[in-house]
Amino acid sequence: MSLDIAGIQAALAAEKIDGWLLYDFRGTNAIAQALVGLTGQHVTRRWYYFIPVTGTPRKLNHAIESRKLDALPGDKTIYAERVSMESGLKTILKGAKTIAMEYSANCGIPYISRVDAGTIDLIRSMGLTVVSSGDLVGQFEAAWHDAEITTHVLASEKLYRIKDRAFAYVQARLQAGVALDEFTVQQEMVKFFDEEGLIADNAPIVGAQENAGDPHYCPTREVSRAIRPNEILLLDLWGKLPAPGAVYADITWTGFTGDAPPEKFSKAFNTIAAGRDAAVNKVQTAIATGTDIRGWEVDRVTRDVITAAGFGEYFVHRTGHSLGIEVHGNGVHMDDYETRDDRRLLPGTGFTIEPGIYTKEFGVRTEINMVVGANTATVTGPCQSELLRMSGVKHV
Repeated sequence: MSLDIAGIQAALAAEKIDGWLLYDFRGTNAIAQALVGLTGQHVTRRWYYFIPVTGTPRKLNHAIESRKLDALPGDKTIYAERVSMESGLKTILKGAKTIAMEYSANCGIPYISRVDAGTIDLIRSMGLTVVSSGDLVGQFEAAWHDAEITTHVLASEKLYRIKDRAFAYVQARLQAGVALDEFTVQQEMVKFFDEEGLIADNAPIVGAQENAGDPHYCPTREVSRAIRPNEILLLDLWGKLPAPGAVYADITWTGFTGDAPPEKFSKAFNTIAAGRDAAVNKVQTAIATGTDIRGWEVDRVTRDVITAAGFGEYFVHRTGHSLGIEVHGNGVHMDDYETRDDRRLLPGTGFTIEPGIYTKEFGVRTEINMVVGANTATVTGPCQSELLRMSGVKHV
């Protein structure tokens, strides 16, 4: 990744912050690692990279790893013992009063809170105020450019084809009276991934009936339930192209293995679809009118719809998560439940909207992806409007 120093300095000036201090020790701050290009490298000592609001960036490296930041612009200070590290830190931060770091007050947003408390204490002991770098991370690490958006759209198209093939596979076998289980369907989907040229960090979720009521259920060879007629079947699949810098797409569709789903299933699904659509409208309206919108606001509008319908206690996770080169990215999450994510949805932001209702008997979820542009916000695939029906199945 190439750091946009001029862009960062402009953002710092707009926020009235004196600089951004990137810091890592042995991989504890993956965000900083990614920004300076050290992801996956063997680095054993503390390093610091300070981008001031004006002027030249400044580096602080240990003597035995003095060249680790050489690919980045800036003046370099070398330390060895602890005392020289602290004096070197004062040198590179000279003139600053307020600096941004990967920090969240009271760990309100743990996804951004990557710097340990002791390091924050050290910085504060030097008379500096530390503020969150959350929006900076969103703009300069998590935001997508045109090339990344293209990889996302292509991955999304492939996921929708895999989803269609998987439901057709289930329907054909149940229509033929062939016994089927979740693991078998999952492994068939893994083959579809290979055929489509997609990679993922894990196999898809295939959950039937009560297993669909567990948001993170995933079948294994040892633990897998039969898929039977007249039941809920939930498919959650995510993937990306096998190319450097490619970003994920992540979708969920819910079906019914029969002709006419019971009212309780349809009502639950229609409720989450309404919550999803309220979130989409909230985002699109805000972006079109140039209004700041934050992750927690998207979650809240969705959650209010589901709560008003009487299902609030069964919606037990955030509305959506950031997407990136990992399926859960470092950008804004749609969350006013597990956390209160007050980061802004900035141009290039890619994320999911995925409300669900989970009971002991069954579960339903709908999941789409959105990408924010300068003046518009786009849903990058079809939205499921009703439970997908697999008609004509036979009792096995």
